[in-house]
Amino acid sequence: MTKKYNVGIIGYGWAATAHIAAINATTQGRVAGVWSSRPLDSSELSAKHGGTIKAYRELDAMLADPDIHVVDVTSYPSQHRDQAVAAAKAKKHVILEKPMANTPDEVRDIVAAAEANGVKGCVCFECRYSNQFQVTKALLDEGLLGKLHYGEVDYYHGIGPWYGQYRWNTGKKDGGSALLTAGCHALDALLMLMGNDVASVTSLSTKSASDIFQPYEYDTSSVTILHFKNGAIGKTAAIVDCLQPYYFHTHLVGSEGSLLDNKFHSMKLKADKGHWSELSMKMLDSGDVSDHPYQAQFQAFFDALDRGEDMPLTSFKEAKKTFDVIFAADTSAAHGGTPVRLG
Repeated sequence: MTKKYNVGIIGYGWAATAHIAAINATTQGRVAGVWSSRPLDSSELSAKHGGTIKAYRELDAMLADPDIHVVDVTSYPSQHRDQAVAAAKAKKHVILEKPMANTPDEVRDIVAAAEANGVKGCVCFECRYSNQFQVTKALLDEGLLGKLHYGEVDYYHGIGPWYGQYRWNTGKKDGGSALLTAGCHALDALLMLMGNDVASVTSLSTKSASDIFQPYEYDTSSVTILHFKNGAIGKTAAIVDCLQPYYFHTHLVGSEGSLLDNKFHSMKLKADKGHWSELSMKMLDSGDVSDHPYQAQFQAFFDALDRGEDMPLTSFKEAKKTFDVIFAADTSAAHGGTPVRLG
């Protein structure tokens, strides 16, 4: 079956292998090319992932290939800006792993390049497409919690030597901060649930005394308080130096009830306030990229390309709003918790 969008992958690491399977599982997309800084063999790639995949020796050659319609950037974060801008200038739509980039200027450059060249973007905030947050958002949309005045979404995931991204994650150049490297998923989910009209942020950071996390060149635990323009407040803890199971903590408090992970109470349902009601949903309980809902996200991206529209939930413009908050939080933490106002 011929598919509509041939995708070229930049980088061939752990995330790329999960992306390839997810792209090939969509109705319109297939991976047709891979460029990596290390030499790859076309026949081996094709045999491993199915279909016909060309291994490109030069990135410029892949970007110049008219048969490649979408470029998926899964390289180191410090390379994202240059590669995403180059792809946009080559008139390719862009899928971009998080973080978009490690500075505000780099993120702005990527958004501007996409707009200037008429291409669409998708940022891998795939947790927005998870069953957990789709169900949570539906609960909010039904009004079962009323008007939210407090919310917290926290990311607990010890990224030590046992985890794939540790080898490059410890450096400031590519890891960036606890929020940028991984906690961004939690802060992004909080904004999805509470809105992104943030007035100011205050953040503090620290790091573990454990020898396991000593190689890190930046603080590996941070807590950020958000003050929303509507008066609500929120909190995100980004903890990448914990020694515990992966945990994506969610607690929302509103005028009609509360939600705690997969449990909720709503006054509207006249249930017993002494006990939680339970929601049936698949929880985000693993840092393994193969467990992330990339397929649903990429399907939404290709569907949006068919309509000539920005994709819902994780377009470049939408994701930039999250990174604006993240960079403000990291600025606050660097200055000992001084509040930073957002435009």
